[in-house]
Amino acid sequence: MTPESVLQIGRNALEMSLILAGPVLLFGLIAGLAMAVLQALTQINEMTLAFIPKIGATALALVVFGPWMLQKLIAYTQALFESIPAVTR
Repeated sequence: MTPESVLQIGRNALEMSLILAGPVLLFGLIAGLAMAVLQALTQINEMTLAFIPKIGATALALVVFGPWMLQKLIAYTQALFESIPAVTR
């Protein structure tokens, strides 16, 4: 196992993490931004008010993108397991 193969595996794992977390984080970001604008417009400075829309947006993102995320994760895991014989040489 060469250092290059270890770095490649680590890089692929980080890329997959970003791909899988991206939609969920983006939905949470948009919901948080919308609530911040709403709070600024109405001058309601309640810190806990923004959590419920963020949680709802995150749950919605998991429902919408969950099957796609699971498919990507399964494909990545299968490719990783199939590459074990080539990496151990």
